[in-house]
Amino acid sequence: MSRKKFAYRGLSIEELQAKSLEEIAMLMPARVRRSIKKGFSDSQKNLLVRIRKARKLMEEGKKIKPIRTQSRNMPILPEMVDMEFAIYNGKEFQITMITADMLGCYLGDFAITVKPVKHSAPGVGATRSSLFVPLK
Repeated sequence: MSRKKFAYRGLSIEELQAKSLEEIAMLMPARVRRSIKKGFSDSQKNLLVRIRKARKLMEEGKKIKPIRTQSRNMPILPEMVDMEFAIYNGKEFQITMITADMLGCYLGDFAITVKPVKHSAPGVGATRSSLFVPLK
């Protein structure tokens, strides 16, 4: 049984990586397309330069560390696929492996900034009625 090959809008990853940034922008969702057409900020441009350097090192067979970035508003492009990023969430850097399914999203979508709230027993200053909440 063969695995289904990934395709984004009918194109394989290799075909997407061969396209220019303008051609890729036309395939992306509207929000990402507009941010690419508007142009990248300085921090996004610097990140793109680091991604391309790391991609060259990967092609030479060298092992690279995750690329650290605080640029959460960087769209995920085909040249980022199969790379590791350490994305800042406001407190720490979360390591994320970029897969082909993440195309068209932003880096910040994969480094959650808030933890889920976990409530425990009523604390000091709680109301009298909250003392009688059943334990089970």
